[in-house]
Amino acid sequence: MYGTKAVYDIVVVGGGPAGALAAWAAADRGVSVLLIEKDREIGVPVRCAEGIAAATVKKFLDPDPQWVSAKIEGLRLYAPSGESIEFLEEGLGYVLERRVFDRELANRAAKAGADVWVSTCATGLMFDQDRLAGVRMASRGRDMTVRCRLVIAADGVESRVARWAKLRTMSSLRDLEVCTQYLLHNVAPEKGYCEFFVGEEIAPGGYAWVFPKGPDTANVGIGICGLYTRKRSSTDYLHEFIARWYPQSTPLAMVVGSVPVGVTLKEIVTDGVMIAGDAAHQVNPVSGGGIGTAMVAGEIAGRVGAEAIKAGDVSRNRLVRYPQEWEEVYGHYQKRAYRVKEAIHKLKDDTYNATAALLQRRNDVRLRDVFLTVLRHQPSLLIDVIRMFRK
Repeated sequence: MYGTKAVYDIVVVGGGPAGALAAWAAADRGVSVLLIEKDREIGVPVRCAEGIAAATVKKFLDPDPQWVSAKIEGLRLYAPSGESIEFLEEGLGYVLERRVFDRELANRAAKAGADVWVSTCATGLMFDQDRLAGVRMASRGRDMTVRCRLVIAADGVESRVARWAKLRTMSSLRDLEVCTQYLLHNVAPEKGYCEFFVGEEIAPGGYAWVFPKGPDTANVGIGICGLYTRKRSSTDYLHEFIARWYPQSTPLAMVVGSVPVGVTLKEIVTDGVMIAGDAAHQVNPVSGGGIGTAMVAGEIAGRVGAEAIKAGDVSRNRLVRYPQEWEEVYGHYQKRAYRVKEAIHKLKDDTYNATAALLQRRNDVRLRDVFLTVLRHQPSLLIDVIRMFRK
């Protein structure tokens, strides 16, 4: 089927950005790696608004028109009143074509020496006297076991691998954004702009977004705090939003999912196992963006994992270097962002409306100014905001 090899140094579960970067980083350091993806195609289905900061992409590869749907050079934030604030910054980011982008990341892993298997689902972990010995899999109707010394789990917020390894992954509804998104035709956002809409009636505890994908198509979605889904679904909120703003649009695709918007899990390694990306809750709590953070975390995990394999020590004590480096690179920032997110969730529509009215009178408004203005009555958070935008 894929060859006869059934022993690897590392098995990476999940072919998204975290898994692909982990496989790429590990294989590039000369260890044997198997990357498995449960779906038939890397990058499908797309469960993402597809936006990413340009600086993050450029850490790992040069932008390619094949997987860049649109360049982001401005943001437009709508208050509940309908008034908007604009921010312009050349080279701010990209709206990706995730199907192509994810495939390219997996291809980079393969070029570095990793084997990649699709339509392959992890069904359990295998242990030998309490030591990780391999991964049980189902692939195209065939059950098998692949032996390995280390598993990197990048299998999403619902990570089964983490649970099998007895790592706690539960998230409170408060720290979960429930999302619905359509790819809509006959939507023409201004070229280069991503738009965001806030308000208690629009998206309680979250926001709605419009990300351009082409001349007349856009990702239009909504994320709401899980606490509010008990009475009304994110899909209902999105339908109401579309009926108001884009009544003549046509849906071409739909995705539904959830995003962890807390802080990174307390334990993301144990003997022989590491978890990365959404599985480890490595997401920006304010924006819910997780592509870039997944890539950063995956690269660290793959690199640390390869070094552990070469040292002959995949114990928790050795692998803990991964969460330590993650904390230095992003963890401190994530904690500050989480405190800001919690404060934003308590804001009323009047505060957003007043902020929009105030900032509309100013020139050269930056996104940081919005946060500083909207949270001006909570001075304890202003330092967090300033440090967020210094990163």
